[in-house]
Amino acid sequence: MADATWWYRGGTSKHDLHYRREAEVNTTLEELLLYFVFLINLCILTFGMVNPHMYYLNKVMSSLFVDTSLPNDDRSSFRSIRSITDFWKFMEGPLLEGLYWDSWYNNQQLYNLKNSSRIYYENILLGVPRVRQLRVRNNTCKVYSAFQSLVSDCYDKYTAENEDLSDFGLKSDREWKYSPSPANAPWHWGFVGVYRDGGYIFTLSKSKSETQTKFADLRLHSWITRGTRVVFIDFSVYNANVNLFCIVRLVAEFPATGGLLTSWQFYSVKLLRYVTHYDYFIASCEIIFCIFLFVFITQELRKLNEFKSAYFKSVWNWLELLLLALCFLAVSFYAYCNLQSFVLLGRLLKNTENYPDFYFLAYWQIYYNNMIAITIFFAWIKNMFLAIINDTYSEVKADYSIGRRPDFELGKIIKKSYLNVLEKLRLKKAQDSEDKKMKTTGDLAQQARKEGFSESEIQGAEQMKTWKERLEKKYYSTDLQDDYQPVTQQEFRELFLYAVELEKELHYISLKLNQVMRKLQ
Repeated sequence: MADATWWYRGGTSKHDLHYRREAEVNTTLEELLLYFVFLINLCILTFGMVNPHMYYLNKVMSSLFVDTSLPNDDRSSFRSIRSITDFWKFMEGPLLEGLYWDSWYNNQQLYNLKNSSRIYYENILLGVPRVRQLRVRNNTCKVYSAFQSLVSDCYDKYTAENEDLSDFGLKSDREWKYSPSPANAPWHWGFVGVYRDGGYIFTLSKSKSETQTKFADLRLHSWITRGTRVVFIDFSVYNANVNLFCIVRLVAEFPATGGLLTSWQFYSVKLLRYVTHYDYFIASCEIIFCIFLFVFITQELRKLNEFKSAYFKSVWNWLELLLLALCFLAVSFYAYCNLQSFVLLGRLLKNTENYPDFYFLAYWQIYYNNMIAITIFFAWIKNMFLAIINDTYSEVKADYSIGRRPDFELGKIIKKSYLNVLEKLRLKKAQDSEDKKMKTTGDLAQQARKEGFSESEIQGAEQMKTWKERLEKKYYSTDLQDDYQPVTQQEFRELFLYAVELEKELHYISLKLNQVMRKLQ
């Protein structure tokens, strides 16, 4: 939020004081209205990135590749496979049938084999799928001496240090040779390990029969061995009807304990952003967001230049810096993802025989969505709660600082009304003078001791009385002040506690009045 308006330091006439108060209120309302527009714009950007089609696209893809039964086994699917044998059944069954839709339901051919598959007749398979595995070396774990005669091979869990980088098997084609990981590729967090990119890779053919032959050849030559720790199946589809990309990753982990663990990821993202009129409306909101970001950064730099090191003593300033940092990172991620999408799609259109790594874009898109969600959360918390409270109490303090007493003093009025009631009911004699009947602090303390109050309770009451008198003197002062300073956290706490004390007095007097009324009845 912007700083409070600096007031004119000249005279202190009633007209000037009235103008100051109105100017401060108008400035606060303008700031709140401006930030409310920013929050609405941020909400439009956040919810404009998602739509219900993302859920349904993920659902149909998951149903096809995760829940389809294995051949001759209606009770098993990729979700439930637990052995290498079942894994190959999945590769040559549901995966193969799910990737290649080359004919209509009446066996009429849909397209030329040079083109891409249409999964569910609507989703274009982009490029070709990719399969890769990561392995560990033999003798990466230590066997107890008594069992060394029985155990000749030992494969530890997957780590970067245990990873096998040598060729194996036939050592002829790419799938038998290690391919290093790109420097900027994200790692995958699995059930029993964190896996890097690269490994032993092969891509599928656009021909269903060629891919089927490839799977059979790999199975017969034991492409998956005891050293295998994970197999990744990656591919991407595009649905032009809803303008969404679905990036799919199927993972089969082979832990050192034996068996097999499966997991999957389906990311439906909108990489081609500007197609419809609504997309261009979102683009205008993005431009407005950047303008707001520039304005807020300028304001914070001005405040930092003005307050120097004192700027960092406020919690609200740190929260404002956090919001600006999140907004700046969100803009940077957005620009980077759009640039990478443009470059990757350009390469795909030139060569459709390669695997397009859209998983990299989906990975950063998810981080971008999470960052926007965190940003909007802190924006609402900070500016619709903390900033409003701070400005409101700043305005209250301004009223006191310019000599304007409150319209009524609740605690004193209630006490006075209570005494008047007692006098009229003749339950208490009228007081001729407050000074004659006022007890000193020592007399009150002495009476409290007689009534059985402890010394700690008496001291606490005296401290509370002194504290309340100091607050009344400070905030009910009639001295005019030329300058206005925001309420500090300590002052806000004292004002809040003072209000609590007034509420306690109101509750106490109300009980006394109820007792009096019951006696009269």
